[in-house]
Amino acid sequence: MIDPDEFAETMAEIGNTHMPFGKYGPGKYPPKGLPIHQLPFEYLEWFQYNGGLPGGRLGELLELVYHIKKDGAGEVFAPLRHQSGQSLRKKPKNPRQYRFDQ
Repeated sequence: MIDPDEFAETMAEIGNTHMPFGKYGPGKYPPKGLPIHQLPFEYLEWFQYNGGLPGGRLGELLELVYHIKKDGAGEVFAPLRHQSGQSLRKKPKNPRQYRFDQ
C-alpha cells in the first residue's frame, strides 16, 4: 500500500518535471519542454523497447508515468493539467464540409 503523502509528493514532482531532451524537449516545447505527464504513451513505450528509460530520478518518474498510462489510469493527471492551466490536447476540427441534400 502506498502512503498518501508520498503519493502526493510524487505527483507534485511529476507535475513540475519537464522533458529535458528529445522530441518533447525544450527545443520544440520552449522554455522547459513538455511536462512529463503529458508525454504520449507511445513515446514512453518507445523508450521501454529501445534501450530503456533514462537513469536517475527522471527515469523513475517516466517509468511511473508509463505504468500509470499503460494501466489506463491517466486521468490521475487531470488535476496536474488543470493546475498548470493546460487542457487535454484536442484533435483539430475537420475543415471539410459535406452536403448530402444535393
